[in-house]
Amino acid sequence: ALDEDVDFLVIAGDLYDGDWKDHRTGLFFVQQMGRLNEAGIPVFVLNGNHDAASQITKSLQLPDNVKVFNHRKAETFALDGLDVVLHGRSFPKQHVKDNLVPGYPAPRAGRFNIGVLHTALEGGTIHADYAPCTVSELQNKGYDYWALGHVHEHNVIVTEPHVVYPGNLQGRSIREIGPKGACLVTVEDGAVSSVDHVPLDVVRWALLELDVSSADTFIDVTDLIAEAIHSAVEERADGRFLACRIVLRGETKLDGHLRARRADLRAEAIGATFHRGEPEAWIEKVRVTTSNPAAETMLAERSDALSQVLESILEALEDDAFTEALTHQLQAFRAAVPHEVLEASDDELLAAVVKEDYAALLD
Repeated sequence: ALDEDVDFLVIAGDLYDGDWKDHRTGLFFVQQMGRLNEAGIPVFVLNGNHDAASQITKSLQLPDNVKVFNHRKAETFALDGLDVVLHGRSFPKQHVKDNLVPGYPAPRAGRFNIGVLHTALEGGTIHADYAPCTVSELQNKGYDYWALGHVHEHNVIVTEPHVVYPGNLQGRSIREIGPKGACLVTVEDGAVSSVDHVPLDVVRWALLELDVSSADTFIDVTDLIAEAIHSAVEERADGRFLACRIVLRGETKLDGHLRARRADLRAEAIGATFHRGEPEAWIEKVRVTTSNPAAETMLAERSDALSQVLESILEALEDDAFTEALTHQLQAFRAAVPHEVLEASDDELLAAVVKEDYAALLD
């Protein structure tokens, strides 16, 4: 913000991660807002679902340049020198299931109207459905720009008017790969002329999927891993430290060998990151999802109970009654599990349940 000499900063929710208790995080934020205060840059903050659960949010005194939207009703802040007004409402509690948009005021004539909203919109996201609303509701409100929070992926939903998720500033796990940052919005003659996503992450996550079907030996596989890591550092990291998950795919006679030596694979992968003396990347995990078609054929040719189980599994997806029963049970399971667990878990089976990917579950 200082480098770009922005006119103001908008934060659309979730400064703090729920019940995080380390006040150093909050003190750091206050210090940085003080730097913007010295530069005359106002900041407009809307409390999201995580902020509503945060003790830090309730206890820290913020500098005068930081304005926090009211949580009882929508509030409007005006920047008279710029002919800009911002409308927003903070979350009064962690779980807000009501549509907040109808309570936002009408646009002010002759001003650039910005709506600040913490929402999952309706559908199309794995994130909890807080403050649901439709895109058409936002478009029909008459505002010139909607600054949205809650969803962690950067996304320009529509451009008439602009409805924009900046995403979060830092990927927190392998579920959040690629550049993370904020949006730098330029307005000229009362209209948005550009929305630029500015990467601000310190560590970047990458998922590296490798086909190892051509590998003849264990060393061949580790060489492929090393090559993939070096390429990813050069092409995806942009000078940042890279956190990687390696996923091995393909049909190979090494399948059993690779599965038995998972720990060795990760160690070799970590060793491959020491390309220039210092580690280029961190290997979060090495997953082996290869298959051995020869072994499957041999098993299928058997006539014992194990082969019958395999045959039943292979035929299951073609059975409508089975699929219907599975769907019913999984829907009940999903309804019983807190959404935060479904959203945060990195478990592959749980992810398949969320996506209703029955083929992955059976595999």
